[in-house]
Amino acid sequence: MTWENQLKKNICGIEQLKKYIKLTPKEEKQLRKAAEIHPMSISRHYLSLINKKDKNDPIRRMAVPSEEELNLLGSYDTSGEAENTKMPGLQHKYKQTALILATNRCATYCRFCFRKRLVGLPNKEVLRRFDDAVRYIKKHKEINNVLISGGDPFMLPTRLIEKFLEKLSPISHLDFIRFGTRTLVTFPDRILKDKTLLNVLKKYSRKNKRIYVVTHFNHPNEIAEKSINAVAQLMKHNIIINNQTVLLRGVNDNPRTMAELQNKLVSIGVNPYYVFQCRPVKRVRHHFQVSLFRGYNIIEKAKKKLNGHSKRFKYIMSHKTGKIEIVGIKNNGIYFKYHQAKNSKNIGKFFKRKLNKTGGWLDDFQ
Repeated sequence: MTWENQLKKNICGIEQLKKYIKLTPKEEKQLRKAAEIHPMSISRHYLSLINKKDKNDPIRRMAVPSEEELNLLGSYDTSGEAENTKMPGLQHKYKQTALILATNRCATYCRFCFRKRLVGLPNKEVLRRFDDAVRYIKKHKEINNVLISGGDPFMLPTRLIEKFLEKLSPISHLDFIRFGTRTLVTFPDRILKDKTLLNVLKKYSRKNKRIYVVTHFNHPNEIAEKSINAVAQLMKHNIIINNQTVLLRGVNDNPRTMAELQNKLVSIGVNPYYVFQCRPVKRVRHHFQVSLFRGYNIIEKAKKKLNGHSKRFKYIMSHKTGKIEIVGIKNNGIYFKYHQAKNSKNIGKFFKRKLNKTGGWLDDFQ
């Protein structure tokens, strides 16, 4: 079966879900309400990772809608994506990086997604005219890398992915190209069952201009045999793989789980890159975000269980002003540093705020 046909078997409705996961009448009613607002889609592979007997299973929490999504606390655009959009589907927030939103589709719709406003929904933010984006990137020579994201760009036909690489690779001032994808986690057959995709990626991942895959493992239980094989295939085809994790309440918000995740990633050849503070997204913040005070302590305790390779990641908040590293807490202060910034003058800036033990975002601190 092709990967496209496999996706047609995704669990997309509550009636389908009830065949695999037991729901009370109350839960069913609440889940229907949540799924009407933000659609549900769960791949068969990802569904197979859920412990059906555990209502608090971390994979279930990430994939199955919940009543908590009805909470409207937060914003749909917490990182200022709208103000950095240069044309539909192209953002340019940081001087060196162009971000392309190539699709609104994913193999599984994560309930914590920070782009809930567009993923799986009709929208005007996805790239329409790729040639216009290429012209913009060619014109702006300060851009030295492109991140192709979405949605999940590996949901696009392989011929379209090849077209992207065909147009972007010859641009002389680009040093590398990245794909942001969670298919290694939620739908590894996208990699394993499409040799053409692997060959296309290998063709354009050259010794002086590499292709990177930035993937997204959040829990050790996601590192299944198929995912390990997909990682191995990408590495065999000259692809470098980095991982970004989101710190999520009820999923990985304890040092043991976080340490186990990072150690396992290194063992299969995936480089820890970022651990992101969960963004204060509407229908996400209320039930997935932990406070920065608690988050910092979780990360520091986890690092004590890690070796040098597995603790290379930075604990980062992707704020509208830039990527802000949570550096430390001392006495009544919390310390931050701009790892990346919209205003390049702020890069490296170190600053302090009064500690607020319940604050989950920079805007919660004075």
